[in-house]
Amino acid sequence: MFDPAAFRNLQSGRRHGLSASLLRGLLHVFAWPYAAVIQWRNRRYDRGAARVYRIDMPVVSVGNITLGGTGKTPLVGWLARWFLAQGMQPAVISRGYGSKPGQPNDEAVELKRLLPNVPHLQNPDRVAAARRAIAEFGVDAIVLDDGFQHRRIARHLDIVLLDALEPFGFQHLFPRGMLRESLDGLRRADVVAISRADLVTPSERETIWRTVERYAPQAIRVELAHRPQRLRSALGCESTLEILRDRPIAAFCGIGNPAGFRRTVESLGGRLVGFCEFPDHHRFESAQLDRLAAWASTLGAEAVLCTGKDLAKLTTERLGNCPLWAVEIELDFLAGRDEFEGRLHKLLANRYSNL
Repeated sequence: MFDPAAFRNLQSGRRHGLSASLLRGLLHVFAWPYAAVIQWRNRRYDRGAARVYRIDMPVVSVGNITLGGTGKTPLVGWLARWFLAQGMQPAVISRGYGSKPGQPNDEAVELKRLLPNVPHLQNPDRVAAARRAIAEFGVDAIVLDDGFQHRRIARHLDIVLLDALEPFGFQHLFPRGMLRESLDGLRRADVVAISRADLVTPSERETIWRTVERYAPQAIRVELAHRPQRLRSALGCESTLEILRDRPIAAFCGIGNPAGFRRTVESLGGRLVGFCEFPDHHRFESAQLDRLAAWASTLGAEAVLCTGKDLAKLTTERLGNCPLWAVEIELDFLAGRDEFEGRLHKLLANRYSNL
């Protein structure tokens, strides 16, 4: 089975030795054709050779420069609620990565729970999805989830999230590192937001900003924290975080950047006795859940935690004798909120004349 933790250790350089160095060299060679394709594609859009579709309403994109999770879903939810608060009807549009034909993926299930009054359309052809959102739901704002590299739809605000724990994809393009495109791509960003900024020191945040300054000096700077608020079961029952205090807990996740979730779990006041990582968008089979239950029991855990995305794919409230909880997260602005919201208000003020 693919081990995402081992692969990250290899990419990051944390794995040492001759074999690791040779493997990284091989991954570097594999990154060349990927880099060539990405560069060719971006140049087509930059020169106007590739068609860009314009939609006569505010379009805001939330995306990454790296592969893996940077905490896009909480920000997408915040933006959708912000538009609702302005008396507008937004829609969320995403590719639907990891979904089965005709079925929503884990992110769609989670967003439906968080935003029951906001249509969420998943389609690799996001132009078609936008047209459907307008025709069927009468929306007047669109939030593109994971849209930074999807350049077929013109956007009026491009937001790039950098995870404070792994901001620049180990400085290499995939598969040698986790960059989706070179850092030059940040030049397209209107807003750069550091997610999980509270998990690193002020000096580490400043180091990230110095790199951003080289590529996107014009971008608005935002710093975000993902605050754990409560626990939720698969059937919607809720509990306070206090029930975990001083108790042995185990945790697992199938998300892009498990380090962020691990740090969140470690902050909850329990004793983390085991942590298991799975690939992003992992689907859990019943036999695997049985193994997780046995694992948690062997560790002496009294509760098992996962993310909301993971719980969206599960129906059980327990793993063996342990209650299974998702950690509910809410977004908190540490810096840059006023300027960010000012830009959004300006976008709305101009929407009839300059879109």
